[in-house]
Amino acid sequence: MFCLCVFLQLAALERQIFDFLGFQWAPILGNFLQIIVVILGLFGTIQFRPRYIVVYTVWTALWVTWNVFIICFYLEVGGLSKETDLMTFNISMHRSWWREHGPGCIRRVVRPSSPGVLEDYSYVSVTGCIIDFQYLEVIHSAIQILLSLIGFVYACYVISIFMEEEDSFDFIGGLDTYSYRQPPQEHVELKPVKPVGKVL
Repeated sequence: MFCLCVFLQLAALERQIFDFLGFQWAPILGNFLQIIVVILGLFGTIQFRPRYIVVYTVWTALWVTWNVFIICFYLEVGGLSKETDLMTFNISMHRSWWREHGPGCIRRVVRPSSPGVLEDYSYVSVTGCIIDFQYLEVIHSAIQILLSLIGFVYACYVISIFMEEEDSFDFIGGLDTYSYRQPPQEHVELKPVKPVGKVL
């Protein structure tokens, strides 16, 4: 479980960095929650706390759903458009960092020629990308889904092991047939107690 949690954390941290660079606030919030819940799941596994692992499994189902939504968003499935400001909560006009900085992309900034336009606004032309940014985002989400499904299956396995251990646990002197105490003898032998000193 520890190695899986390390892979989940590294994937979430890598994604968090690039979402910060693109000012995509919705994925930033989701990645932050993912990092916290993976730590909680790891803590629950180490400390034998099944409730924490149940929280992790519920979150994993939500996380897979979120990543499926991101795939649909970037592939524009069902009327979704990657050109909207949905990922930035309509706060800013930023897009995916991979849009301008993908592998092989050549980025050209064209300043406005009109004197009335603010200098902050410019047109960015991107050409020569080996792979389009939406496919890079889809690949990131697919990796998250794959790791999360493996984590979900493993968390369910760990929960079942914890539940079996709780069911088979026997207090010392309990009524379980697998108790460690000796079976009762039919005759109890009594011995007199010798005094340590003289009694006056």
